[in-house]
Amino acid sequence: MRLPESVRNIELPRMVKVGQIFGDDHLEDTAAAVKEAAAPFAAEMEAGKTAAVLVGSRGITDIDIIAKAVVDVLKEEGVKPFIIPAMGSHGGGTSEGQEEVLRAYGITEETMGVPINSSMETEIIGHTEDGIEVHFSKPALEADYVVPVARVKPHTDFSGRVESGLCKMLAIGGGKHNGCSRIHREGFPALEHTIPDTAEVIIGRVDIPFGMAIVENAFEKTHIVEAVRGADFLIREPEILKLAKSLMPRIKFDDIDILIIEQIGKDISGTGMDTNIIARDSFGPLPGAVPRIQRIIIEDLTEGAHGNAIGFGMADFILRKALDKIDLSATYTNGIASGNTNGMKIPVIMDTEEEALRAALQTCIGIDISNPRIVKIKDTLHLSEIEVSENMLSLCSDRSEFVIHE
Repeated sequence: MRLPESVRNIELPRMVKVGQIFGDDHLEDTAAAVKEAAAPFAAEMEAGKTAAVLVGSRGITDIDIIAKAVVDVLKEEGVKPFIIPAMGSHGGGTSEGQEEVLRAYGITEETMGVPINSSMETEIIGHTEDGIEVHFSKPALEADYVVPVARVKPHTDFSGRVESGLCKMLAIGGGKHNGCSRIHREGFPALEHTIPDTAEVIIGRVDIPFGMAIVENAFEKTHIVEAVRGADFLIREPEILKLAKSLMPRIKFDDIDILIIEQIGKDISGTGMDTNIIARDSFGPLPGAVPRIQRIIIEDLTEGAHGNAIGFGMADFILRKALDKIDLSATYTNGIASGNTNGMKIPVIMDTEEEALRAALQTCIGIDISNPRIVKIKDTLHLSEIEVSENMLSLCSDRSEFVIHE
């Protein structure tokens, strides 16, 4: 591709590996912690009854270990658990696609020792105060108990007292494609209310002895697991969310000219790359948030995304190898269900990182084009090891939260 001489002749800066320091408190034996937390609640459940264990599609560390521990605790009390993929419209919004997503995380009937019912059929079980129909998985409704397993974390598209977690697992995950589509028709700003309102209807209709809340640290290690009684979801989850927010990793610079992201995907974030990390959503930079980033380059799509390229629309440039992995059906199913057409748009396509960098430099406003501030990360989950352009080392050398690897 032809670029102006002024850009083609620039010597791109040397990139240096830098470590960002985050706290690393985590569980040493996650399965044991899950069993200890769940045991008192499981003991209250009646032997011989069935329990639908809701498991979602995010890249949660040890999700197979956590799900298996929950299943085992229930079985030890004589309860008959089975697993339901609770992931809204993910996996292409199909039964087979959702089973495949779970399989990629090591969750199968063989590894869990229980059946998996991936039916997408739902029933309308009530309405919120605003008149929104509340859909919920029919197989889950046919069970005696429902036990959601979910990571509590900040949502990528809105802020509220509950964001991603147990309530969202019930409202959108348990609502399957029908419920996900209906809730998202209200728009992202409304999720602050529609998710807790929908969850409240479900909690009042379904017997939820407990849910397993997971919080991870900045290194994606399980920081805590907590069993929360269903009736307490709307009380306890906001408190757990505060903890999750305090543990989030971040890019520790206020201003970045170009951010290179090696990979994005649904297994990284619901929006492919976490908007809380890049301070940008599908509609542009988040007002007042940092880092302030002029241009974003995406190099690849994760295998765990299964072709779902939601999030490409937040970038300015992508490499052709990322484009070649797109499954338009999976991407459009998710994007249309969530009502977010911007997120599934395709940015400018470049063949190589160098070509993308030079094109991005040409489009940056008010920068020293011969001395750009460039940061490269693996993805928005892994931020302990990053690369920065050499001119940014002065921002790291006197700060205790960085380690320079030269």
